[in-house]
Amino acid sequence: MKKSYNRLTRYYLTPVCALLAASSAYATDGYLPHGYGMKALGMGGAAVTSTDNTFAGANNPAAAASAGDRADIGLNIFMPDRAASRTGAGPLDTSVTSGSKTFFVPEMGYNKTLNDKMSVGVTVYGNGGMNTDYAGGQLNCGQGPANILCGAGDLGVNLEQLIVAPTIAYKMNSNHSVGISPLLVYQQFKAKGLHAFTQMSSDPSKVTNNGTDSSSGLGVRIGYLGKINDQFSIGASYSPKTKMSKFKKYAGLFADSGSFDIPENLSLGMSFQVTPAVSVAADFQRINYSDVTSIGNPSTNRMPLGSKGAPGFGWSDVNVFKIGVQWQATPALTLRAGFNKSDSPIQGRDVSFNIVAPGVTTTHITLGGTFALSKTSELTVAYMHAPKQTVSGQSFLAGNESISMSQNSLGIQFGWKF
Repeated sequence: MKKSYNRLTRYYLTPVCALLAASSAYATDGYLPHGYGMKALGMGGAAVTSTDNTFAGANNPAAAASAGDRADIGLNIFMPDRAASRTGAGPLDTSVTSGSKTFFVPEMGYNKTLNDKMSVGVTVYGNGGMNTDYAGGQLNCGQGPANILCGAGDLGVNLEQLIVAPTIAYKMNSNHSVGISPLLVYQQFKAKGLHAFTQMSSDPSKVTNNGTDSSSGLGVRIGYLGKINDQFSIGASYSPKTKMSKFKKYAGLFADSGSFDIPENLSLGMSFQVTPAVSVAADFQRINYSDVTSIGNPSTNRMPLGSKGAPGFGWSDVNVFKIGVQWQATPALTLRAGFNKSDSPIQGRDVSFNIVAPGVTTTHITLGGTFALSKTSELTVAYMHAPKQTVSGQSFLAGNESISMSQNSLGIQFGWKF
C-alpha cells in the first residue's frame, strides 16, 4: 500500500510540484503561509468564514458548500530578505545575506455545486519559507575557505511542500455546513554546506550535499461553517499532524532518521457584516511545531543528529491572530486591508541551527482588492509587507549570532464563475 501511494505521488503529483517549486519560500507564520488565496492574503490571512473563492481545501473545507461554481488561478511574487551575522568570535566574525530573493508562487482551485446539499472541489497549494542560499568562502575555520557555519562551499536549504486537497462539503441546513479535505502531500528537501554538522551526526554521510530528496504522506483537514444570522458567521478548521515518509538522504540530519512531518494546526474564525458595504473578519490559528521532532526538538539536545531525541530547529508552537476589513467600494470594486500577528517560533538558544531557516517574521501588513471584469470574471490583487525581525543568541561555534528576515509580496489572481 505504501509503495502504491509513493508511486501515485511520484507520477501524478510531481509535475504539479514542479509547477509549485517556488513555494519553498513564502510569506510565513513559521513556515506556513499567512494565508491561502489572494483574497485571504489581502485580509491578513483571515479566511475561515470566507466563501468567495476556491481555497476551501486550505482554509476551511466547509466553505466549499457555499462557494458556488467557480475556478481561481493566481501567481504571487514573493521577495524575502534574509541575513545572518556573528560577532564576538574574532576571526569567525562575519555577516551574510541570502541570495534567491525573488520567488514565483502559483496557486489554483476549483469548486462545483452538485445539488442543494453537496459541493465538491480541489485546492492546490504549497507551504514553504525554509529556503536560504548563502555564499561561502568568507571564513577560514582551519581547513580552508568556509561558509558562516564552517562548512565547505555555499550554505543553504530548500524545502518544498505541495498539498493537493480534494474537498467535499455538505450543507446540514441553510445556515450550517461541514466539510472534509483529504490532503495528498508531496515534499522535497535539499541541504548544502552543513559539513560542520557531520561530526555531530549518527550518520555523517546523510547530513549535507546529497541533492534533492522527497517524501510523501496523507493527511486530512475538516471544517465547520455556521451562519448565525444575516450579519454574523463563525467557522473552524482543523488538521492533525500529517505523518510523512522519511527523507532517507538526510537521515543523519533530521531526528528519527530523516523524519519531517507537517505540524498539527487549528483555525477558528468569525466575520461580521458591519454595514451592507463593510465587513470584518478575524481568525485565530494555532500551529503546533513542537510536536514535530525534527522541527521542535531544541538544538541543545545532547544526542547525535538523526537519532531519536536528536537536536532540531527548536521551534515553539505559535499563536497567530489575523484580522481583515473588506469594503465594497463600488459594484465592481472591492477593497481589502489586513493585519497578521504571530509569535516567533525561534528562541535565542537555537539561532545557529536556524541560520538556514530564519522564520522569525511575526507581523504582516496587507492590502488588496478585486475588480469585476464582467458578471462571471474578476481580477484580484494583494500586497504584503512584513517588517524586519531579528532574533539573537549565543553561537554554537563562538560569540553571538543574529538572524533576520523581512518580506514583501505582490500577487494577482484571476477568477471566473460558471
